[in-house]
Amino acid sequence: MTRVRMLTPAALFTAFFSAYFFGLATPASADATVFLGANTTPANRAVKGIAVGIGLVVIGFEFEYAATSDDPSAAAPSLKTGTGSLLLQSPVPFFGFQPYFTTGAGLYHETLGIHSDTSAELATGGGVKVSLVGPIRLRVDYRVFKLGSGALYSPAHRIYAGLNLKF
Repeated sequence: MTRVRMLTPAALFTAFFSAYFFGLATPASADATVFLGANTTPANRAVKGIAVGIGLVVIGFEFEYAATSDDPSAAAPSLKTGTGSLLLQSPVPFFGFQPYFTTGAGLYHETLGIHSDTSAELATGGGVKVSLVGPIRLRVDYRVFKLGSGALYSPAHRIYAGLNLKF
């Protein structure tokens, strides 16, 4: 019994380092996305932004900045968000599609006329990265932002599409 207990950690150690040194381990990958879309709360307005992330098999980390224009005639504020997120993603694309789920937190700044509010926000969403050519992918994403208590409209909903470069 003692030999089995001693052999198991040694076998795991050997298997891990053999896989690492012989190239069987999956390296980390990074990507960047530029996107355009719509913030739909309370009225449709253009949103543009950038996201940069790193992935380790099924877990990824991402930082995103987005800016939504205002529409005073619809009483819809401008909204700027900076969000750090955790992504849970499929380890490999299925037929060129890599789905993911994301959740994160950050800060937002909202303005409309004399109203101005800056506070914390929570974000949840998901999407898919679709392989196009080489390292270039199409990314489609939907997010829900729970804004702080001073926001005019919460939650805020956003959908976007963008070009993603994997490196």
